[in-house]
Amino acid sequence: MEQFLFYIGLGLEHVLDLSAYDHILFLTALAIPFSFKDWKNVLLLATVFTVAHCFSLGLSSYGYVTPDVSLIEFLIPVTIFITALFNIYAAKNKQTLASVKLHVIATAFFGLVHGFGFSNYFKMLMAEEDNKFTPLLGFATGIEMSQILILILALALTFIVVNLCKVKQWLYAIIASVIVLAITIPMLLDTFPY
Repeated sequence: MEQFLFYIGLGLEHVLDLSAYDHILFLTALAIPFSFKDWKNVLLLATVFTVAHCFSLGLSSYGYVTPDVSLIEFLIPVTIFITALFNIYAAKNKQTLASVKLHVIATAFFGLVHGFGFSNYFKMLMAEEDNKFTPLLGFATGIEMSQILILILALALTFIVVNLCKVKQWLYAIIASVIVLAITIPMLLDTFPY
């Protein structure tokens, strides 16, 4: 049980680490077009992201896949950038995001990328472990808990801006996504592999 709790803590730290804010930025970008009334869709996306993230960690931990680290480090900000661009496109065209299918597919792919981004560090931590399943399960639990916290905070911000400050939802989505893009551009430039 102590080992399981250790990996839950590691999952929490992985997502909530402000010095490695790419995970928080991606989750924020993912939540921007949604409100509390869409909580089921947001929870679904968080879970899809966690499952995909842990799946790629598992593939790497068991030695089935060895990702190109520089490519993965570049693809992480690309996932954030694409998510923010999609938010802007949907908001400008006043498209409803009620259909979450495209979000689920993109989130699953992005979860795979983010999982591979953490895989080398995770493999070093698990080098002494005979049983890799318990650490992966604990880590996934910590990730899911921290992601839910971040998504609640992102939805609370949307509520404050849209409901209390009376900003139109589509306008908020555009402004917030542009801010995410502005934060992401330096990350893209820093990690460009060529």
